[in-house]
Amino acid sequence: MKKAIIAKKIGMTQIFVDNGVLIPVTVLEAGPCLVTQKKTEENDGYAAVQLGFGDIKGKQVNKPKKGHFDKAGVSPVRVLKEFKLDDVDNYEIGSEVKADIFAEGDKVDVNGVSKGKGFQGAIKRHNQHRGPMAHGSKYHRGLGSLSSATTPGKVKKGKKMPGHMGCVNVTVQNLEIVRADADKNLILIKGAVPGNKGSILFIKDSVKA
Repeated sequence: MKKAIIAKKIGMTQIFVDNGVLIPVTVLEAGPCLVTQKKTEENDGYAAVQLGFGDIKGKQVNKPKKGHFDKAGVSPVRVLKEFKLDDVDNYEIGSEVKADIFAEGDKVDVNGVSKGKGFQGAIKRHNQHRGPMAHGSKYHRGLGSLSSATTPGKVKKGKKMPGHMGCVNVTVQNLEIVRADADKNLILIKGAVPGNKGSILFIKDSVKA
């Protein structure tokens, strides 16, 4: 059974497990998520569930979304995300998906938008090496060679150069869930996940598990 949920990043901390080992964890507010729509093979050509997360005032919802929520019979939510699942029949429109769908030891993939770093040079952005740092060298953190000379006489596409870094969609695979608390809607994941505090993340079963 495939599982998925929408979460908000709260921050990082550390916990001690039963054998006394300290583990760094990321704390996520996972759900509760409302099932706002079901896609079926008969009607849509594929099976999926649309989940909603986060409270929002009714006056902040436009008319198309308001009609969508009214049809489902649910209160408006801030974030909508569709997940392709095999067991769509087990979900009912209007029902809640909570953090306890995951358990300790589960492997998950976490998708989100990475932190924006602004404009960065090639050393920080692409892990390129610097030049000699002695006084005789006049080339320390520059980009280096850009391309061939007369042929082709231009910079080739895909050349790694300075530019905007971060703020892109990132998926971190095969992370382990250390703890799941449905009463407090919290999931603790071992290690780091993409995004700033307060950013929205999408969690689903690992494809490599």
